[in-house]
Amino acid sequence: MGRADPEEGQLPAPVKPPDGGWGWIVLFGCFVITGFSYAFPKAVSVYFKELMKDFHVGYSDTAWISSIMLAMLYGTGPVCSIMVNQFGCRPVMLIGGLLASSGMILASFTTNIIELYLTAGVLTGLGMALNFQPSLIMLGTYFDKRRPLANGLAAAGSPVFLSSLSPLGQVLLEKFGWRGGFLIMGGLLLNCCTCGAVMRPLDTGMKRKMEKAQDKYEAKEMLPMGSKSEEGISTTDGTKKAKKAKKKPKKGKKLLDFSIFSNRGFIIYTISKFILVLGLFVPPILLVNYAKDTGVPDTEAAFLLSIIGFIDIFARPACGMVAGLKWVRPHVAYLFSFSMLFNGLTDICSARASNYTGLVIFCVFFGISYGMVGALQFEVLMAIVGSQKFSSAIGLVLLIEAFAVLIGPPSAGRLVDALKNYEVIFYLAGSEVVLSALFLAMATYCCLNRGKKTPPPEKNPSAGGGSDTEEAESDVQEAEEHSSDNHQPAHGTDKAMVAANEEVNHMEDEQSGEGGRCPEVDGEVLAQAGCNADQTVERDSF
Repeated sequence: MGRADPEEGQLPAPVKPPDGGWGWIVLFGCFVITGFSYAFPKAVSVYFKELMKDFHVGYSDTAWISSIMLAMLYGTGPVCSIMVNQFGCRPVMLIGGLLASSGMILASFTTNIIELYLTAGVLTGLGMALNFQPSLIMLGTYFDKRRPLANGLAAAGSPVFLSSLSPLGQVLLEKFGWRGGFLIMGGLLLNCCTCGAVMRPLDTGMKRKMEKAQDKYEAKEMLPMGSKSEEGISTTDGTKKAKKAKKKPKKGKKLLDFSIFSNRGFIIYTISKFILVLGLFVPPILLVNYAKDTGVPDTEAAFLLSIIGFIDIFARPACGMVAGLKWVRPHVAYLFSFSMLFNGLTDICSARASNYTGLVIFCVFFGISYGMVGALQFEVLMAIVGSQKFSSAIGLVLLIEAFAVLIGPPSAGRLVDALKNYEVIFYLAGSEVVLSALFLAMATYCCLNRGKKTPPPEKNPSAGGGSDTEEAESDVQEAEEHSSDNHQPAHGTDKAMVAANEEVNHMEDEQSGEGGRCPEVDGEVLAQAGCNADQTVERDSF
């Protein structure tokens, strides 16, 4: 009687996010996937000079390889959401790992720049997109209380891989040429398949089989022997089958849930994120050229990005730990606004930096604020929409961000060419980031805090992450709705006799007070006990 049964509304242990255990393996896989997804398009730039010589093209032509990778990473968000909701996270990630690896391997045999766009750009970019989004969904499935820390640690993969893939690419280029380097890089991307393989869904199937076997064992041991025992077992099984039959029509999943646009918090987050991306990536892209124009040597100018990456490695986990504090987590949206405000003010204050010392100070503060933004962006989204709708939400957000990525940095580059002035670009980018911070904070305070602070749990999840967790939650909620109508027969002959005696003594009171009548079956104590099973269960439970 004291066993946690999902059919009685109790949440089975495997359904709850473990916040550890195998979740740490999932976190490491997400760390690797995030590193490849964000760092690989930048690390490929090491090969651009050799590609320009072999294919007789300009820098802008080769830069399209990285641009196409990023466009696929952001723009295919809805496609990834549909595939995850249809097939699950693990199969999608395995396919994505194979696509990413095959794209770089095929790129090593290309003969013109167009073929590079299709292989290294489209195939590899699509493969990384199919890995990145499901890994975040699985991370949200395995972590709840420690989710801010988990997001911060996973986001740290980006600066770690950027600081390692770029030197590795340079070594491979010197020893094997760009074709050998692409081939080896393709082999490294096969690690995405390994990361996909460890994304084990939270399965409740084995738990339910064990509970079913335990139900039958208890019925055989505690009910009277013979036909009555068999009848009790069949009654128990029949009750469960009836519940499952009622639940099945409610388990349909939408391939892409557009109902999240009715969530005001999601709308506010999407608008602020669009404005943020317009200016967030501009300073690190233009930083090296800006330093060179101010008279900084090439080697020292390139070292500025290393400073940002080194600070970023520590800023993301630290920010995740702060966001996980009890008094901070309910207000994580304001912490995200502060990180964006910090980043924007850093851009504005450093626009007039004219020496190397000033640029180093800018890189330190930019690395801290940039790491804070990277650690909190997906944590805030998970807190707004919940884990059940996160797969659809992140796909739509990434699609909207793709337009901002295509607008922001190219527009900044054209302004630099036209004005020959980097200060204006830094002022403009910083102002956009500050605007996004102010909009998020003010809209959250005015539109959300006066209502419900957290969205209510969804009874019928319309989008899932491909695991059995969401289905199990649906089972639990359905069981709660019908728990008052379909209780199992009471266990134990003595309990059944007591219930039968009480039924005989209080028959008239029940008929007059509730108008209910028990089925009269002569000579069968089990049927009489079943009529008053609710009272028996409640008395034994409490």
